[in-house]
Amino acid sequence: MTDSVEDTAGPAGAQSTGNEPTTAPEGGYAAARLRLLQDETSTGPDRRAALARLTDDWLAGLLARHGTAAGLSGTALVAVGGYGRGELSPRSDLDLLLLHDGRADAGALAALADRLWYPVWDLGLALDHSVRTPAQARKAAREDLKVQLGLLDARHLAGDPDLTATVRTAAYADWRESAPKRLPELQELCQERAERQGELQYLLEPDLKEARGGLRDATALRAVAASWLADAPRGGLEAARTHLLDARDALHLTTGRATDRLSLQDQDQVATALGMLDADALLRQTYESARTISYAADVTWREVGRVLRARSLKPTLRGLLHGRTAGKGERSPLAEGVVELDGEAVLARTARPERDPVLVLRAAAAAAQAGLPLATHAIRRCATATATKPLPEPWPAEAREQLVTLLGAGTHTVPVWEALEAEGIITRLLPDWERVRCRPQRNPVHTWTVDRHLVETAVRAAALTRRVHRPDLLLVAALLHDIGKGWPGDHSVAGETIARDVAARLGFNARDTTVIATLVRHHLLLIETATRRDLDDPATVGAVAEAVGSTRTLELLHALTEADALATGPAAWSTWRGGLVADLVKRVAARLAGEPDTELRGVGEPTAEQERLAIEARRTGGPVLSLHTRAEAPTEADTGPETPAPAQEPVGVELLIAVPARPSPARRASTSPAGAPPMGVLSAAAGVLALHRLTVRAADLLLLDPIDEGPVLVLSWRVAAEYGSLPQADRLRADLIRALDGTLDIPARLAERERAYARRSRAVLAPPPRVTVAPGSSDTATVIEVRAQDAHGLLHRIGRALEAAGVAVRSAHISTLGANAVDAFYVTGADGAPLADAAAHEVAAAVQRALQ
Repeated sequence: MTDSVEDTAGPAGAQSTGNEPTTAPEGGYAAARLRLLQDETSTGPDRRAALARLTDDWLAGLLARHGTAAGLSGTALVAVGGYGRGELSPRSDLDLLLLHDGRADAGALAALADRLWYPVWDLGLALDHSVRTPAQARKAAREDLKVQLGLLDARHLAGDPDLTATVRTAAYADWRESAPKRLPELQELCQERAERQGELQYLLEPDLKEARGGLRDATALRAVAASWLADAPRGGLEAARTHLLDARDALHLTTGRATDRLSLQDQDQVATALGMLDADALLRQTYESARTISYAADVTWREVGRVLRARSLKPTLRGLLHGRTAGKGERSPLAEGVVELDGEAVLARTARPERDPVLVLRAAAAAAQAGLPLATHAIRRCATATATKPLPEPWPAEAREQLVTLLGAGTHTVPVWEALEAEGIITRLLPDWERVRCRPQRNPVHTWTVDRHLVETAVRAAALTRRVHRPDLLLVAALLHDIGKGWPGDHSVAGETIARDVAARLGFNARDTTVIATLVRHHLLLIETATRRDLDDPATVGAVAEAVGSTRTLELLHALTEADALATGPAAWSTWRGGLVADLVKRVAARLAGEPDTELRGVGEPTAEQERLAIEARRTGGPVLSLHTRAEAPTEADTGPETPAPAQEPVGVELLIAVPARPSPARRASTSPAGAPPMGVLSAAAGVLALHRLTVRAADLLLLDPIDEGPVLVLSWRVAAEYGSLPQADRLRADLIRALDGTLDIPARLAERERAYARRSRAVLAPPPRVTVAPGSSDTATVIEVRAQDAHGLLHRIGRALEAAGVAVRSAHISTLGANAVDAFYVTGADGAPLADAAAHEVAAAVQRALQ
């Protein structure tokens, strides 16, 4: 006789052999059990329930026969754990508890237990068993969490029902009372098991029970619900659990063993037993089920943590908060219609997703950039809205930018993306995603399923965005590079067509769409050529150069190749492979170097509106502002000469500022009455926009310097309010005047805001900024390129650094691509000439130090 529910061993020689017996001392039950398991018309939940009922009757008969013969009363036989839930797979353990009231003779009780346990062992079935009084069972549950969880599923089989009722009532009462202390222990057990067994949804040979997202986690969610502190999302959870149980049943019958590991050699037979097409279909359904359970677990444990944190507030503190913020929580704005509340990104009270189809992407991007989970109720509101009011096609510019921002958030992208996928939003936004969702990859080099690999590639690409001129194209290509794996044939060829369609749907112009399609088509070109071809052969380099077409595409392809390999797994990338690819890229770049670089612009011609503002600025001697909505029509280069041009698309609010140019503050000795040095136009204007929470999407700075009139700086900004409405133009002008004369301390104000933001946000771990000199880009100026994470006051800090370096900014071209800023500044020395090489690199280093 044993005193532990976890003991499974019987007497010597009584362990399971792994084969169903055809004869046994209890032949009636054994024969009926065998007939049930061989009956192909009874499967799934019905068969498990029938097997449980059959076993119930057999065990009840054993207790009645042997208990009466021994003259014992005051006993009860109870099923616990999985058997208690009435879920018996063909080779499941029997979890049994023999309760007694404590009055029976110990020897007689031991003899009764033997007469119950030995028939089970004789049939080759595994058994967890214990003999206890209700008080002993309650004590054991308090000391052992696993015993406690088993008793939550206690079910009466035979004997005195009052004993069973006493144990069940006490088990639930104790669990609810101790839940604040025991739930963290349960969560820790789940985490340890996940680290040990891995994530079921990505394993080629998953453990259906122990891996994360498996049956153990589903049971843990039931225990959390029983605590009344939190409950799991119900959508699809029971169906997912049923799928895993059905797969385990088929696995038991196929192997004849009590195993939960779905090994490769068994998958085809298990798929056939379940009526599925093949092993891939089996794995895909298994992964989908595991993903549902994992997502439910993430949401549930997050809710548990929030409830427990709220309960941990001392009563005195709760009393002080009552009537003010208690129960309300502090809301911190993240983006238009999105706020942070209790450690989650939620929709603002005024948000209307049914009127704002971009809101779901804006909320996801804001959550990922802040390192916060996106609240489930927010996702579901957006999911309902997108079903009735989808995004127009092609997508508006804001939607495309928010997608790029989401992809560029690094590791924080993954949980937000998974939450969107769990609610069906991803496949609604990107219908082609359905074919790669949960698709297994049988190459052992791969760590992830196809869809997760694509997201992981975007995560890796986010760390490489400083290396490329168009981070948005890199991130989107990373997301789509294996999108063709759901189709027959070469996935790169199929993917090129799909990527072209998706890019056009996202609103990229024809030129950018071609680049994305080229990257997808040739995403394996560099690694395969570098590791399989002779790089000294001119034909090798020529073939790659012809396929890539331009140095800018080569730059993107190099970054995509590295991101793809790093996301594949440890075996796919090494220093050696990276060196070979870099060597190939260097040779191809040299072959392509003859192409003129036309993407960096020089000093342009002013528009009529800019000329008008410049004249007004000269007349008044101060800044002049113009603020209005702007639409942009695609050019022939965007659409192609034979492609019908789409309708004009609103691209944001255009702010024009004209200011009489002044010497660099570094060369001015005067200071304002407040003691702060007067500020240059670029840094002052950028600082004022940052203070008014305006996000700069693009900007151009142009110096108008006619011979007979004074020079004027004209700044063209495309801006958007982070949240709320746009500020009034007269307020912007007033603050700009104060910034220019030094009475508005912008650096101090921005630093204060940055500290407040840092206190409430887990910022994304972005790659460091990169500031370089672009040689040969202009004959009249030195071009300084800045690639950095977009942030509050970034352009202001760049402007201050350039002013401190004593250079003049002749023109600037600012672009924000998702969460990345890619800026080019045309600067000259005091003599108006380009900087010497040494001086140019000193300026670049100074700007980089300012940004770090």
